[in-house]
Amino acid sequence: MADSGASADGPPPQPRPAIVSGPGGQRRARRRVVQRGPGRGRVRRRTRRPVPRPPAVRSSRRAPLDLVNSATGAVSFLGSLLLYAGYIYINAYFGYFHLDSFAIGFSTFELIVRSLRLATLPTLEVLALILLMPGLLRLLALLPVQDRYLRGVRRTGRAIARAHIAVAASGVLLMLLWRWIQPNAWVAPSLVAMGLLLGRTRAAAPVRATHSPAWERAGALVVAGLFLIWAVALVAGQLGRQDARNDAGQLVRRVAVVVVSNDRLSMVSPGVVYEDLGPGTHYRYRYSGLRLLIERDHRYYMVSLGWRRDIDPTFVIEDDDSVRIELRAGTQPPG
Repeated sequence: MADSGASADGPPPQPRPAIVSGPGGQRRARRRVVQRGPGRGRVRRRTRRPVPRPPAVRSSRRAPLDLVNSATGAVSFLGSLLLYAGYIYINAYFGYFHLDSFAIGFSTFELIVRSLRLATLPTLEVLALILLMPGLLRLLALLPVQDRYLRGVRRTGRAIARAHIAVAASGVLLMLLWRWIQPNAWVAPSLVAMGLLLGRTRAAAPVRATHSPAWERAGALVVAGLFLIWAVALVAGQLGRQDARNDAGQLVRRVAVVVVSNDRLSMVSPGVVYEDLGPGTHYRYRYSGLRLLIERDHRYYMVSLGWRRDIDPTFVIEDDDSVRIELRAGTQPPG
């Protein structure tokens, strides 16, 4: 019996297009492909439905969090570096005068203020160059600079970054020559830190290089930070000793101190002037020719004029009822 919908010899009925909903909510038609194979019935092949992709995570949501984490880490590292640099500077400065910085006692604010002595003009210039280096190409692009010069700058930067192993190795080599590179020994750990940091940049890795594991990146940053702290400590110690030598050579300009006492004090030094004001005087003995280094907790740390580091002592006088301390202006340079 013939089918009521079509004759036996007629063409097969065409299937209706199926309606499929896409990921974006739009509807599109999908037709079934019908083929007739040799000796077989009709074979139906259906097109594959598109697999909906999971919604992409917006990276903009993590940007503020990453910025806060980076800023917090940078501020913490910078604060620790300033405290350490301030301690090294103070210890080197007062150690030149046979004093211990812990015995004197300094607050955290004083350590940070003393560490600003490292903010010299060459240091600020180097820091400014490091901060402006990432934006150097964008700055050159805004200027009327030819493209070949821009390409040359890019090639130079990539070459320096890819030579990070040579930079770090040169720092290690300078460490082996430690005795002969004084007083510029801080260059050696600085080169090692620079090489490690350059190795973590994108320009240092090949184009198809795989990403290094997280522990390797963290280890490189930690080691680079340690070498950077070492370099800062060397610079701070060198500046502290240098400033102490300069001040010791110009003691006459520092604050003058006159000590008068009820009892005779054991202050013996070629630069100290001793006077006996006679009996019946409340403060009978007077000592002058002293220059003030620092005052802490009613203790005065002083040296005499013409003070010699290898021979002369540093005096520590505590201000009490039996002693009176007079502070006067030192000799100022003319003009």
